[in-house]
Amino acid sequence: MPTNSATTRSTRASRSASRTTRKNPPGPAGATPSAGRLLDFYRQMVLIRRFEERAARAYTEAKIGGYCHLNLGEEATVVGLMAALEETDYLFTNYREHGYAIARGIAPERVMAELYGRTDGVSRGWGGSMHMFDIGTRFMGGYGIVGGQVPLATGAALAIDYRGGSEVAMCLMGDGTTNIGAFHESLNIAALWDLPIVYVIVNNGLGMGTTVEQSSAEPALYKRAAAYRMASARVDGNDPVAVHQAARVALAEARRGKPYLLETVSGRLKGHSVVDPAKYRSKEEAQALKAADPIARYAVRLSEEGLLTDALIAEIDTEATAAAGAAAAFADASPHPEVSTLFDYTYATPVPNDARRLPGDALFPAAPRPTVPHPGV
Repeated sequence: MPTNSATTRSTRASRSASRTTRKNPPGPAGATPSAGRLLDFYRQMVLIRRFEERAARAYTEAKIGGYCHLNLGEEATVVGLMAALEETDYLFTNYREHGYAIARGIAPERVMAELYGRTDGVSRGWGGSMHMFDIGTRFMGGYGIVGGQVPLATGAALAIDYRGGSEVAMCLMGDGTTNIGAFHESLNIAALWDLPIVYVIVNNGLGMGTTVEQSSAEPALYKRAAAYRMASARVDGNDPVAVHQAARVALAEARRGKPYLLETVSGRLKGHSVVDPAKYRSKEEAQALKAADPIARYAVRLSEEGLLTDALIAEIDTEATAAAGAAAAFADASPHPEVSTLFDYTYATPVPNDARRLPGDALFPAAPRPTVPHPGV
């Protein structure tokens, strides 16, 4: 285990300084996206919205099983963050991951097929809503355990630093994660060792049904970085451009070997999961969230800037709805995985004595039963 000795810190500083730079850097960290990219943000946000709505419908039709958490209302945060990443960067998410997978470049058909538990899914149907993984896009998974991804993302950043790479690990989490020990341990290690990582708190104001104010003595969660002398910022998560620019700044810092904590404030429009009716919200709160809908608000902004018309809004919506329907049709047509493949991805490489028992199988062969003659025979 590395120590915080002067030699170790000097070595790490040397590695950070020697990291390779990108061949085509995309411009200053705070640069405003082009008109074409601003429109692309809108298209992606609408696609994610229609996809998630189609997923919610499929859940009620019993085509999706297990837990299912949607990005409804968080589309601006999703798109802004993903647009800031380089293709070579690594992404770790929590269980609310569908939109991130799509925005990262995974085909909606493969994402929906995974929700359906089918073989054409991104994890061959064995991951479901919470456990997608795609090495091609460096999407390193959703994690069902609250904060389970945080130490792993920190470890990935350590590996990048050790190799002297230019990549960055981005680690997404909900507001509730900031109260677990692994959050503080990971930020502390990242700050001590100058790791190339951006921690992102997607603050929707509720840890399931408990408000941040009720669970955190300091509800401005980005301020927690101060305990580790780490740079941080809070941004309006309903504005994709603001999120994109803030993420670019954070990523630029991380590439210099300075970890960063970014908080995006964006309320979810529905409950914690598909089956949560969100009765803990008042009518006033629900109405305020609807009024702050990031897609509607962004459409007004682009319209005022002359980039969006009513006709184009309708066209984009039609395309997104069709894409979500096509993804559902693709998932419906995909076969279920064979039971014999249940343990195929338990380990990355073969492991001695790896158990191949199926659930319910006996650990040891059943002992033979003695034959007892029937009375009178």
